[in-house]
Amino acid sequence: MSAVRAHVIADLRERISSIESRAVKKVGSLEFGVPEIDAVLPGGGLAHGALHEFAGGGAGTVDGAAAALFAAGIATRTKGPVVWCLTRPDLFFPALAQVGLKADRVIFVESDKEEDVLANMEEALAFGGLGAVVGEIVRLPMTASRRLQLAAERTGTMALAVRRWRRQTEASDFGQPTASTTRWRVSVRPSEELPVPGVGRPRWFLEMMRVKAGECAEFLVGACDDKGRINLSTGSGDRSNTSGRSVHSA
Repeated sequence: MSAVRAHVIADLRERISSIESRAVKKVGSLEFGVPEIDAVLPGGGLAHGALHEFAGGGAGTVDGAAAALFAAGIATRTKGPVVWCLTRPDLFFPALAQVGLKADRVIFVESDKEEDVLANMEEALAFGGLGAVVGEIVRLPMTASRRLQLAAERTGTMALAVRRWRRQTEASDFGQPTASTTRWRVSVRPSEELPVPGVGRPRWFLEMMRVKAGECAEFLVGACDDKGRINLSTGSGDRSNTSGRSVHSA
């Protein structure tokens, strides 16, 4: 590659990064509340008016449930009603309540087909005035993700796509390109021990695998509390501070 071509490409990347950063600042962000996490997110937090993806670190139900709870904790901290679109009515409602997402704040929309889930998400995003729109899906085609991203941008509503696998072979679809602003993978880790005997606080290993105009990162965190917050746990896989300060789930 010639020096001139390399300079042109570098300049274009810088311009694109600047445009994306300004777009994030325009709609605002929901902060995690700790510098080490917010620093790797353009705008200092999880962008409103954008599509974000979540999946379990494995094909099993345990990691998948953790990903759903992480998304629920984020939705908890937004303002306004939350629309949750799905095809399988198998959510464990007490678990959602434990991360702060109360039933009186959520509108569940059940569909027979996954294509309808995507359509319902888009319609809810276009409605506006919502805190977040959550959708449980297996596959997220590029065209569908672009439509969700554009719908979120128009109203400033946060779109949260929770990828749930029915078969292990479907997990490979998570690596396909989409228009999402961030992509997260959540894996369950051994619980954090408490100073007194009893069940420790659940811990998750968060992998931010994609972020527009930012850097990927990994964090070991305590699971969401009853206000949707997480805390940075000792032994984080990133360069993050491990002092155990409270971290908002976004």
